[in-house]
Amino acid sequence: MSRPLNFEMLKYFTKVDEASVDEVMDALKANYSHHRAFNKKSMVEALMTAEKNGLIAESRFDLDPKGEVRVYYSADNGQKRQINSYIK
Repeated sequence: MSRPLNFEMLKYFTKVDEASVDEVMDALKANYSHHRAFNKKSMVEALMTAEKNGLIAESRFDLDPKGEVRVYYSADNGQKRQINSYIK
């Protein structure tokens, strides 16, 4: 059985230095594209919630090719330990 989408999103940040929502979606699409919340708006909200709860942090931002702001998030070692203690 697979983990809930939000859990898998958090676990992804324990494996990468940083990622934007687009990169998270690319990484998880094979297993989660059928999930109702697998859309950019819902996933941005989930990442913002995780950031507000201290599980990840905004690391930088830039403009995507369409000129929209693209936010990158990362998890430091302490945040990775915290995520891994919650989600096995």
